[in-house]
Amino acid sequence: MNPTAGRSRDPSRGRERATRILDAAEDLLLRHGARRVTVEDVAVGANIGKGTVYLHWETREKLFAAVFDRAVARAMSELLVAMRTRPSTCLPHQFAHDYFLAVMHRPLLRGLLLADPELLGRLARQHDPAWDERHHLVSERYFRLLAEYGVLRAELGADEVAYAFQATFEGFVRAEGELTRSESAAPPAAAQPAATTLERRADLLARTVELAFEDSRPVTTDDLRSLAADVVDLFTDLVDRRGFADLVDLVDRAELGAPAAS
Repeated sequence: MNPTAGRSRDPSRGRERATRILDAAEDLLLRHGARRVTVEDVAVGANIGKGTVYLHWETREKLFAAVFDRAVARAMSELLVAMRTRPSTCLPHQFAHDYFLAVMHRPLLRGLLLADPELLGRLARQHDPAWDERHHLVSERYFRLLAEYGVLRAELGADEVAYAFQATFEGFVRAEGELTRSESAAPPAAAQPAATTLERRADLLARTVELAFEDSRPVTTDDLRSLAADVVDLFTDLVDRRGFADLVDLVDRAELGAPAAS
């Protein structure tokens, strides 16, 4: 048996190599933006040959898309773990707080959410209609669940809150990005505000969402646990349908709160 051939088929070696490629691509995207980064640049950054990159991703665009998918999966992992361990995370104000920090701690996600053309390049114009539709349905279902459990203000419809919540959230993200860019000499995607500032902004967002959209009556402990379980199932299904778990070195299924594959 050829030992070299055996090593080349070692899954752990493939995962480690793919991780290096993704890490190098992420660093280059943040520093230069998609338009200025080539597969050759990524290969040099990962200390491998250009052809090896193509063994994992057929095109430059698919590689960059995988980088963004990994960032989304890691943020989703944080949120799902938080909801499983702290059910109150599923409430709109706490979800907004944690989601905001997850995005702001990952400049790639901020650029993706705001469709930053400098960061995304051609990817900014590419959309997956099936993913967009599924994301919309999950959002719609999330706010309807909140209404069913009596979390939302009675005079507001779930669809109205869904729209207003997204507009509020994106407004906070966009405003923070603008403030950071004006205060930093770093490229827009790489600019990062201080952690204490982010925490204050997240608290302000949470308070805004709570006052604007949530009923003043507290949710019972039992209802909160039940709601959190439903929301975890909802978002886990979204992750599974996107196929995040199939991308090497994303997030372990158990970490995402999903059952092991049978």
